[in-house]
Amino acid sequence: MAALAFSHEGDSSLSAPTHVRINDCNLHVATVNGSGSQTANATLLRAIFQMGVPVSGKNLFPSNIAGLPTWFTIRVNERGHLARTRTNDVLVAMNPETAADDIAAMGPGTVTVVNAGIPLPELPSDRTVHVVPCGKLVEPIVPDAKLRKLVVNMIYVGVVAHLLGIDAEEIDRALGSQLGRKQKALELNRAAVNAGLEYAREHLPPAPVRIERRSLTDGKILIEGNTAAALGALFGGVTFVSWYPITPSSSLAEALQGYLERYRRDPQTGEATYAILQAEDEIAAIGMVLGASWAGARAMTATSGPGFSLMTEFIGYAYYAEIPAVIWDIQRIGPSTGLPTRTSQGDLLSAAFSSHGDTKHVLLFPASVEDCYQYGMQAFDLAERLQTPVLVMSDLDLGMNVSMAEPFAYPEEPWDRGKVLTDEELDRVKTFERYRDVDGDGIPYRTIPGQRHPAAAYFTRGSGHDEQARYTESSETYARVMDRLARKHETARRLAPGPVIDRAPHAAVGLLSFGSTAWAMDEARERLREDGLETSHLLLRAYPFHPDVRAFLASCERVYVVEQNRDAQMAALLRMDMPDLAPRIRSVLHYDGLPIDARSIVERVLHGEREEVVAR
Repeated sequence: MAALAFSHEGDSSLSAPTHVRINDCNLHVATVNGSGSQTANATLLRAIFQMGVPVSGKNLFPSNIAGLPTWFTIRVNERGHLARTRTNDVLVAMNPETAADDIAAMGPGTVTVVNAGIPLPELPSDRTVHVVPCGKLVEPIVPDAKLRKLVVNMIYVGVVAHLLGIDAEEIDRALGSQLGRKQKALELNRAAVNAGLEYAREHLPPAPVRIERRSLTDGKILIEGNTAAALGALFGGVTFVSWYPITPSSSLAEALQGYLERYRRDPQTGEATYAILQAEDEIAAIGMVLGASWAGARAMTATSGPGFSLMTEFIGYAYYAEIPAVIWDIQRIGPSTGLPTRTSQGDLLSAAFSSHGDTKHVLLFPASVEDCYQYGMQAFDLAERLQTPVLVMSDLDLGMNVSMAEPFAYPEEPWDRGKVLTDEELDRVKTFERYRDVDGDGIPYRTIPGQRHPAAAYFTRGSGHDEQARYTESSETYARVMDRLARKHETARRLAPGPVIDRAPHAAVGLLSFGSTAWAMDEARERLREDGLETSHLLLRAYPFHPDVRAFLASCERVYVVEQNRDAQMAALLRMDMPDLAPRIRSVLHYDGLPIDARSIVERVLHGEREEVVAR
């Protein structure tokens, strides 16, 4: 093999590289699912974060339980560009099954740490490979062979810490955060880290990419989107949750259960003031949510594509009977089972028009963990204000990966429960008709079951009904009710979150992103600017579209809609909503299951602009 390998005692060529890139690199770790690598990778990520350098982590794991390949990528970028990139600078190869492909994918000037015993492919001389005897180093630390398999990954933590210049004290502090009070486990893992660190100091030169201490993460937190959503739901007043396990939404319900058990209890008796149920399937889960919400609770469920498909009939019932509900769809690759552990934005059209018949639903698009927290609260306000299901369209990349954020603000605004008539208000009104539009906004008034006032009672109907909630099959009445529901959808344009717009002076080209595609957008715009193309940007936050979305499309000659699905679903929604502006809409599509990267956006936008020039 022509590449350099530093794995022998007494190697004298340990000088630092001449050209070093600081706080801008990708670390790619290839291991086996179920081998304990999660703790090792999280320790590295947290240690870099503690050094004050912006960092993100993305986990690519199999849908099977254990034994299959898994990859974890840590991106370090002090300018704050933390989306996925296509290339890596440092590779840790611990999985013999994928090592040949993993190593071969590394480009010029890169560094690979490979566990001894793994066969190496032929490589050009401009790649550096370090063969490290991880198994041999961990043997004296962990005599038990079974336990050794879970600790051996800590060897590469020490090696990488030396190669990248990660502070050993920060590694130790991060390891303590990961293992908490598990003292025996902490000591074993600490010893393995130190063994790897000592070996690397003696045998390996520093890498051409380094981590230097900054203060760019001061006061910030690391959190997953699903955990942030659970916190938001807690502060949003949720008291009922029913769900059925499905990747990648399960961790949202599990995190919420932990928070509810801790904080939603009677201070005097300690009894739970909430209910959280693992239903027998997704149909039962959404049915329970509607029952609880109808009874006055703030109720929600979390699911993903296949589970969402099963909920569609009940979602249509909630739309027509006007029952509030919050549904988190943590999107993954479909159709059918698809790729359960890959990310996607492929549920947009099925969500916007979920159920048979004419329906239009409110969708929220969180683009950050801060959004997940905020929408965890706001979704309940919207659902109760509009008396309809609100669907929060997150995805696996946002939901299950760790992101940096400012600490979340404690909510100060009271909950908005919408048009709920109290007994006192019922005394003042002449009549109460459950499905009557009194204010012209399409939203009727409602009461909560159990109110004592004799006028509060009504039937909730998913069959044909009139303004008094009486059963009818009148064609005229049906059309009248459906027109009112359409007016409610128009009202939602003003109540749902508006877009965030960054206009570039004199820019003819606009970019439109939503959800986790936003992470690559700032970096893409910066690269496009370097290529001579100024762009304006709109971050879409909700459907139905705010009037500012129309104004943005009208102000641009061309708007590239960036989305992670094959069929340009967001572009289709925009064209349906604003057909007169449809000729301005172009698509940038990404649907291989990996999070979109800035380079893909840049290449496709520039290709589109070249085609425009040719067309003229």
